[in-house]
Amino acid sequence: MLGVPRLQRKNFDSPEQIRDLGRGRMAVVNLDETAVGRMKLEPGWRWSVDVAPKVGTASCQIRHLGAALSGHLHVEVEDGSEMEIRGGDAYEIPPGHDAWVVGDLPWEVVEFASARTYGATEEDTGVRILGTILMTDIVNSTATLERLGDARWHSTLLAHNERLRAQIDGFGGREVRTTGDGFQVLFNGAARGVRCAAAMVDAVGDLGIEIRAGLHTGEVELAAGNLHGLAVHAAARVSALAGPNEVLVSSVTRDLLEGSGLTFEERGLHELKGLTGARPVFALLRPGRLT
Repeated sequence: MLGVPRLQRKNFDSPEQIRDLGRGRMAVVNLDETAVGRMKLEPGWRWSVDVAPKVGTASCQIRHLGAALSGHLHVEVEDGSEMEIRGGDAYEIPPGHDAWVVGDLPWEVVEFASARTYGATEEDTGVRILGTILMTDIVNSTATLERLGDARWHSTLLAHNERLRAQIDGFGGREVRTTGDGFQVLFNGAARGVRCAAAMVDAVGDLGIEIRAGLHTGEVELAAGNLHGLAVHAAARVSALAGPNEVLVSSVTRDLLEGSGLTFEERGLHELKGLTGARPVFALLRPGRLT
């Protein structure tokens, strides 16, 4: 059953998918909700030459998280930063980059964050599924930046991202993308999504910032690393209605939470982009908190 950890193993010699990366390949195995990829990129490989024509974007829009086994890769990010990654290094590469193999040895790695979608076409990943979408952002982020200053804001944002990602991992969510000061996350269970949102609010309480969260459940398509569908727009609209430290859910998500032990109060009727007619929105009630 998805969401229930279990003892299991799979071998890259018998992968469930082999993804063509031009002068490279990725073998992918799935451990329930987690995809793990083993990638080998040959000398001369470059993302903008070998992968860009396949995925159709100007730069790689996938976040990479992994461990390099051997070889040497040079990465250039759109913000001008660069990095050399060699065998023995653990690494994270943000979306919006180009990269190429340096030297005469293949670059071999094991990757986690990118394995489900890296180098995949919409035909590879464009399967519609029913999911709960969680959207978060920092309340009054521009004013907070002005109050804290660039250096302190940067360190606060890094701490915010680290703590929210810990909650996403802990509740079995799939990080789809970041929005600068927030996250878009996909869950296959409404209750886990709402509990993750509440834990996120608590996780950043001592950082001098406040976040808000909104959730909606509907059919979505995960293609080329992004979520598509009307449900995504509805989740964003619900999130925009939330106040500081508040978790709001749509009526669809609320109905799925009957018997979960979570309690809510109605916060009025609202037009949700992508859904017809005004719909009720509900706020999560939490003991010891105003919301």
